[in-house]
Amino acid sequence: MYMKSMTLRMAGGSFSSSDKCEFGYNVTIIITIIVRGACPLADEVLSKELVLDTTETVLRKYGPAKTNMSDIARALDVTHAALYRLYSNKAALKEAVVERWLERSLPPLQAVASEASPASERLYRWLDTLRKFKRNRASQDPELFEMYSMLVEEAPEAIRVHRDHLLDQLTAIIEDGIQEGTIAKQDARAAANAVFTATAAFHHVAHAAEWELSDWDSRFEAVWRLISVGLFTDPSAVK
Repeated sequence: MYMKSMTLRMAGGSFSSSDKCEFGYNVTIIITIIVRGACPLADEVLSKELVLDTTETVLRKYGPAKTNMSDIARALDVTHAALYRLYSNKAALKEAVVERWLERSLPPLQAVASEASPASERLYRWLDTLRKFKRNRASQDPELFEMYSMLVEEAPEAIRVHRDHLLDQLTAIIEDGIQEGTIAKQDARAAANAVFTATAAFHHVAHAAEWELSDWDSRFEAVWRLISVGLFTDPSAVK
């Protein structure tokens, strides 16, 4: 339920207010209308993108635990019904927020995976791009990143889908390496899983506190050398 105050000045016949509602009175009145969805213009133009943007703002203000659907509907100035038409409950909305945040890392990674360069170079740059993307998010907006770390635990399906997208890209790079002959013939998906797991400390939110350590880069290079030895047919030719 929400409140709208309107001054309606009628001079015979019907009058269309700025809220697009028609009233047929012959007198000048001042009326406060308290209704649910009396003038649903805002509800009609409500988009998922706007809802997610607003939800991020509200979550930052109140935190994941205290934020509820009423807070978000109020910030959007829409009815609860309008919000529930897009997202069935708070959990579904939070999962959508996390999913969108995770999806933002995919385009730069896909750009690396699609480059016309040796698989070894692409694999290194892909892992390096992923870790730096996560670290930048953590350092540029630590409050929001911390909030997302909490939400990740509540949105396992979004995480699974995101992980599958990342593994698809890794698998494609490794398959290219197998075709080039720089990677020994093997199950590319299994190899991608192994590489992803081996580098988890550099991209999983559980390790975010380590990402600002002075030896973070050297740790990554050490893990990369081990991956090179285990994956490539000629590790000495790999960066």
